[in-house]
Amino acid sequence: MTSHYRKTISIVSLLFCLFITSASARSFIRQYTDDFNTNLQQENGAGPNPNLGEANYEDKYQEISSRDYKVSASNAVKGLRDRPPSSYILKMESFNTLLKSNYAERYESRPFAVGGYNWTLVVYPNGNKKDSGSGYLSLYVAIDNSTLVGAQQEVLADLRFYVFNNNERKYFTIQDTTVRRFNVFKTMWGFSQVLPVDTFKDTKNGYLYDGDHCEFGVDVIIPSIAENSELFSVTEKFFNPTSTWTIRGFSTLLKDSYLSDVFSIGGRNWNIQVYPNGRGSGEGMFMSMFLNLNEKEKLRPYEKVYVRAKLRVLNQRKLNNVQRQLDSWYNRAVASWGFNQFISFDDLRDSSKVSCPNRMLFNFYFFGWILLYRSLIVYPNGYRQDSGSGFISLYVAINNSTLVEAHQEVFADLRFYVFKNNERKYFTIQGSC
Repeated sequence: MTSHYRKTISIVSLLFCLFITSASARSFIRQYTDDFNTNLQQENGAGPNPNLGEANYEDKYQEISSRDYKVSASNAVKGLRDRPPSSYILKMESFNTLLKSNYAERYESRPFAVGGYNWTLVVYPNGNKKDSGSGYLSLYVAIDNSTLVGAQQEVLADLRFYVFNNNERKYFTIQDTTVRRFNVFKTMWGFSQVLPVDTFKDTKNGYLYDGDHCEFGVDVIIPSIAENSELFSVTEKFFNPTSTWTIRGFSTLLKDSYLSDVFSIGGRNWNIQVYPNGRGSGEGMFMSMFLNLNEKEKLRPYEKVYVRAKLRVLNQRKLNNVQRQLDSWYNRAVASWGFNQFISFDDLRDSSKVSCPNRMLFNFYFFGWILLYRSLIVYPNGYRQDSGSGFISLYVAINNSTLVEAHQEVFADLRFYVFKNNERKYFTIQGSC
């Protein structure tokens, strides 16, 4: 009896060893950790972690309620993009072997480090049935509890999942518009219905290629509180919103231009500049008039001052004044705005418009200014050149001077926010590319 038992154990052991050897030789699932992936992660701030383990199957794992990681389909943003994942890439050489296995409900990648925490990419080839994922490919990312300092710690993360499409040579992406909270009670978040399994398996669609290869990826982005902000404010009430400048003997002036004394309004210093014989398109036929930001005002590189004001030539008989309205941005490059054709010489001689041409009264009436740093661009009535009429348009612009050369490209993921005070939340919009 003992001999028979030992023979049975030997046969089972032999079969087990043969299975492991065969599986290893076939390499039915192989994870790539080549220099390309290593360099890609290092470029995005991820460093090697000496405690990271090997990739593995797990048919025994901590049960997590679907309520903990289910993402509403209405919050999902899908699309195609050229840029590969920046946090982690998982490549498989025989996906169908995993798909047919009765003992591998899910596959967990080896751990990878982002933001000082260890994460794993989790693939359900037949869908996560506990999260309404039957018949779909399900993708999640899980945080390693041991990297959390305490039970109360939360890690906020933006998630984007990738499935490579060989036909398009692009990545199908799915992402959530909501930042997810990871903690010891909620360790996994993701999507239960990424792609229908039938769609994924059909090689004509390009997700399975070169026999049985496929590729998945994930971006885990830990957002920080905005360090850069600005206050967009309009001031319409000033202690002294006007400045009047009198020039005597105006008809006998010989210089090309004259500059008023400095006056201060809205916390900035200004000058009125007059060209008696005109300048530019008004030369010889019009008087030109401008409002200048005083030369001693030093704006920062991205600082802009928006001015709403009226430049006026006053009629001393209190009849109609000649006035033009400014609605202009001042910055380091453009510190003067005005009108080459402010008033014609004929109107200067018209007593109904200018009562005393030899004694000119120039007036500046200031009724609004805004301070803005121009990196976030807002079109309150929509950007008409981009089909934005009737909408609020939001853009972000890069400063060309920060690019090293003409052919340099900078890849960036963008998400725009509009605060909704009723719900104390932010309406967000983002691209999938």
